[in-house]
Amino acid sequence: MAAKLKSGDKVIVLAGKDKGREGTIQSVDPKAGKAVVEGINIAVRHQKQSQMSQGGRIAKAMPIDLSNLALVDPKDGGPTRVGFRMEDGKKVRYAKKSGEVIDA
Repeated sequence: MAAKLKSGDKVIVLAGKDKGREGTIQSVDPKAGKAVVEGINIAVRHQKQSQMSQGGRIAKAMPIDLSNLALVDPKDGGPTRVGFRMEDGKKVRYAKKSGEVIDA
């Protein structure tokens, strides 16, 4: 199945503690169906001090399920679903809400 959401996409959270917040996808794990979004689903991890790094409480973005994310429509800024179509012999992603091409 083709990737509807990719790294660098601006997304909005549909469900969970961060519902309604927007962020940019840093990485996607298609096998697990999860993505890490910048500034979303933050958890505090405790790190032991070592010679290389300072120890303490470190805030880290945890993976969030892809079903809880929707692409931000380039035209009106709301959530939209992603579709695929052929343009000039090339498969492109487009926003179903506005019909706008996401990546040309």
